[in-house]
Amino acid sequence: METKKEKYQYLPGFGNHFSSEAIPDTLPKFQNTPQKCPKGLYAEQLSGTPFTLPRFRNQRSWLYRILPSVVHEPFEEATEYHLFVNDFFKCKPNPNQLRWSSLGFPEEPKDFVQGTITYCGSGSPSLKTGAAIYLYAANTDMKDKAFYSSDGDFLIVPELGTLDIQTEFGYLEVKPGEIAVIQRGILFSVKLLEGKARGYMLSLIHI
Repeated sequence: METKKEKYQYLPGFGNHFSSEAIPDTLPKFQNTPQKCPKGLYAEQLSGTPFTLPRFRNQRSWLYRILPSVVHEPFEEATEYHLFVNDFFKCKPNPNQLRWSSLGFPEEPKDFVQGTITYCGSGSPSLKTGAAIYLYAANTDMKDKAFYSSDGDFLIVPELGTLDIQTEFGYLEVKPGEIAVIQRGILFSVKLLEGKARGYMLSLIHI
């Protein structure tokens, strides 16, 4: 049986050091932060661990941007996402066994973030510990917008529809039966290759 060719090519390995570039000869040679980066880019380090850890346990990534990440428009409160929450400190706990069906698709256009609803969880970002379970149902792409979690990592599990996820590190094509992990602090945007998609998502809140 002939297998369908993957849309993207990935770097194999886990816990290794990788380097990739969209345009040849863009990465600096022999150092991470030269006084002048190739192509006039700006070097920034994204740290995945506290700076107090021993050097051999540090997890970090060097990104080379057209503009520094601090050059952005002022943040504005997003009031339309009131069902996408992760602070359960004031919630009344329910010890009963619960289960739920998949979400129905919305009638009006909703992208991945707009179509995400919190179903259960524990803890709070202020306590630096906890978890949250979400269901998502979307019928339009995220256009001219990106999202990231400053509280914890996302584990995304599609149930219906393939996700085309653009991150700061590249693209992911995630089909039903596969999973994707988006780490804390990583900007991402989601397109729907089949026009609509739904599934599940887990967030782990940690230090």
